[in-house]
Amino acid sequence: MARLGVRLDPGLQFTSQEMLELVSLAEEREYETIWLPEGPSNVLIQLTAFATATRHIKLGTGILPIFHRTPTLLAMSAGDLDVISHGRFILGLGSGHHPLVRHGHGVPFRKPMARMRETVEIVRRLLRGERVTYEGRVFKLQDASLGFTPVRPDTPIYVGALGPQMIELAGEIADGVLLAFASSGYLQTAIEHLRRGAERAGRNPQDIDVACYLSTAVVDDADKAWPVARRQIARLLRLPFYRTYYAQNGFAEESDTISQALDRGDADAAVAAVSEAMQRELAIVGSAEECRREIEARRSLGLKLPVVTPFPVGDDPLRSFKATISAFSG
Repeated sequence: MARLGVRLDPGLQFTSQEMLELVSLAEEREYETIWLPEGPSNVLIQLTAFATATRHIKLGTGILPIFHRTPTLLAMSAGDLDVISHGRFILGLGSGHHPLVRHGHGVPFRKPMARMRETVEIVRRLLRGERVTYEGRVFKLQDASLGFTPVRPDTPIYVGALGPQMIELAGEIADGVLLAFASSGYLQTAIEHLRRGAERAGRNPQDIDVACYLSTAVVDDADKAWPVARRQIARLLRLPFYRTYYAQNGFAEESDTISQALDRGDADAAVAAVSEAMQRELAIVGSAEECRREIEARRSLGLKLPVVTPFPVGDDPLRSFKATISAFSG
């Protein structure tokens, strides 16, 4: 059975019961993993609720920003959730976005690469039951430990990455890389960077999972979905990392035009600047069969774990999400 994940976005403000309905549906359809980003609410609390309501589906943070929590707290949380889920937890980590880290949490956004490397190393050692004394560029720990034994000392750690440096770091230190809305061309480039990082660390690149969010809407009328997809694409360009990322995906001209429109507060012009090529590379829209075909095309390029990322079309987001999730089976 082909591997498949699904991302749910708490930013849509589904009720707790509605979120559980979507999680249960994904488990029923035999998706491998539910991924949940840190959003308006605490993702770890939400995943705890999911863990107690499910039996088989894996539960991943997609992602936890490393500037929001210390490595010791991350290890404690990962260990606790692995216990609660009976060994189904995946710790997805990312640097987050500079404005959100600095303004939302009041934390300086410094040395993200060093912080990621040290975070992963410390978390792994703590989950293995070690007492950790550590002298790094970012963290200095003295005799730290968890004080309990997790279900698994090798809880999987994925690194969320957009740019080449972080992707290569994932190849060096992580169990998997979690990409986001990559074009076909950039997906191949990312896999090459992952290979470089793995080989630099003496690892087999085939041992590292490759997951990627795929913005997806299964609909009867694609013409109703494409305007929503364009808004989703333009909205991400409010974040500086995505401005660079879209350019790396082959859409430098569109990225510049959209960014300029957003900077002057013209959301309509930003959406209008999303080209046909851009929308079709960064979103999957159509009938169930058309969307399956597009997902399999990306799998053929080396994507090991496609992560269906529904976006709402129409006036009933819950029904829209259910239609997209129901169209696939892991």
